[in-house]
Amino acid sequence: MLKQTLQQKLLQKLSPQQIQFIKLLQVPTVSLDARIKEELEENPALEDGSLANMAEPNEEYPDRDPDDTFDSEESYDSDEFNVDEYIQEDDYTDYSNNYNYSDEDDDKKEIPIAVQDSFFEKLQQQLDLLALDDRDFLIGQQIIGSLDDDGYLRRPILSLIDDLAFSQNVIASESEVLEMLKVIQDFEPAGIGARDLQECLLIQLQKKDQNNPTVIQATKVVKNYLEEFTKKHYDKLEKSLGLTSEDLKNIVNEILKLNPKPGDSGAVAGKQLHVIPDFHISNNDGVLHLTLNGRNAPELRVSRSYQSMFEHYEKSNQKDKKMKEAVQFVKQKLDSAKWFIDAIKQRQQTLLKTMNAIMEYQYDYFLTGDDVKLKPMILKDIADRIGMDISTVSRVANSKYVQTEFGTFLLKSFFSEAIQTESGEEVSNKEVKKILEECIAYEDKRKPLADEKLTEILKDKGYNIARRTVAKYREALNIPVARLRKEL
Repeated sequence: MLKQTLQQKLLQKLSPQQIQFIKLLQVPTVSLDARIKEELEENPALEDGSLANMAEPNEEYPDRDPDDTFDSEESYDSDEFNVDEYIQEDDYTDYSNNYNYSDEDDDKKEIPIAVQDSFFEKLQQQLDLLALDDRDFLIGQQIIGSLDDDGYLRRPILSLIDDLAFSQNVIASESEVLEMLKVIQDFEPAGIGARDLQECLLIQLQKKDQNNPTVIQATKVVKNYLEEFTKKHYDKLEKSLGLTSEDLKNIVNEILKLNPKPGDSGAVAGKQLHVIPDFHISNNDGVLHLTLNGRNAPELRVSRSYQSMFEHYEKSNQKDKKMKEAVQFVKQKLDSAKWFIDAIKQRQQTLLKTMNAIMEYQYDYFLTGDDVKLKPMILKDIADRIGMDISTVSRVANSKYVQTEFGTFLLKSFFSEAIQTESGEEVSNKEVKKILEECIAYEDKRKPLADEKLTEILKDKGYNIARRTVAKYREALNIPVARLRKEL
C-alpha cells in the first residue's frame, strides 16, 4: 500500500563559492602558491597581475561586504548578460594594497637542498659491491625494496618469496631468502634488515667488541629480558643476572647508545618541515605591530582579452546561437575568476581579523613570550570578538603560523582552557603545564615524582587539580610515568 506524506525540512546548503572560500581558508601559506598556480592553469580568464603588462591603467576591484560576497547567484544564472559589469571592473591588481603586508617574503628565496644518496640507494650501492650471482642479487634487491623507512623488514618471508616469483620470475626457497637477509643485515647502518626491535639491537651488539663484559651482559639483557628493560624493572634485572647497580648502569648506557630506527639515521634532514609563517608580530617599543605575509596577497586580475570578447558581443549586430554559447562560456570563466579573487580577498580579511583579535586578547603574552601571561582562551572567545563562526576560527587556528620575536608558533597553541586557583583567579592550563614540566625537569631522576606527588606540589602552589588531570597534562606533554623516568 502506497502512502503520500508531506514533510518539511530545514537544510543549510553552501554555495560553490562559499565552499571555495572555506577550502582556501584552510590552505597554509606554503601551499597557497601551488593552489593559485593550479587555478591560473585551469582558468584562462584569470591572470597574474605581476606578470601582466603593468603599464595598462588599473582600476581597483570594488570592496564587498564579506557577508554579501556570495549571495547573488541568481544574477549569474540569468540568460541576459550585463556586459558593463565586466568592462568596468576590469582590473584587480591594486586590491592587495589596502593592507599593510610584510614584504620580507615577497622575494621567494630558494631553499638549498643537499644532494645526497637516499637510505635505499646506500644499501643498493653496498649490494652492488658484493660478488653475487644474478639470482642472489635479485633476492637482495627484493629484500632492500621491502624495508620500511625505519630500516625494518616487517613483511613475512613467504610474501617476499611470492613477490620474487611474480615480479622477478625467481623461484626462491625460504632458506635462500633468509641467507640473503643475513647478508643485508651485515650492511651499514648497523641494525638494518631486522624483523623486530630485539633483532635490531642484537645485530648492533654483535658488531661490538665481544670480549667486553658490558657488551656480553647487554646482549643477555636484550635477548632474555627486553620487556623488563623497556619497563625499567631494574631491580628484577639486578636479581636475575646477579649485577651490581654500577654494572647495570653501564649495561643500560650501552643499550641506550644503540639506534632503534637505523633507517632513519640518514633521512632525518629530508624529513624536516619548512614552516612559512602567515603573520609577523613585531614589538616596537611596547607597541605590537601585526603584518600579513606578502605571499598571502597575490596580484590577481580578470583577463582583458576575455573582457574584450564581451565588448565585441555588445557591438555585434548578429547575436546568433553559436555566439551566445561562446559568450556563455566566457561568462562562466569570468565569473569563476571573479569568485576566486573574491575568495582570496576574503581569506586575507579573515586571516587578519582573526589574528588581530588573538593578538589583542593575548597582548601581554606577545610582548614578553612568557607562558605565565597566556590567558585562558577558547575558540568561542575569538569567534565572538570578530563576529564569525567558531568553525571559521578553528580553520585559521589549525593551519596558520605566526612569527614572533621569541619563535614561530601555530595559532592553535595559544588556545587553552581555564583553571581556577584557590584565590578564585582564572589561569591558563598552559601555566600549569609549564610548572608541571619544570617540576619534572628538576626532579631527582633516581626517585622521580609520581603523579600523586606532583598533585600535592601543584596544590601547594595554589592550583587545586585532581590527580587524573595531572596525569592528562603529563601525557599531553609526552612525559612518561615516574617509573619510566627513573635513571640509575
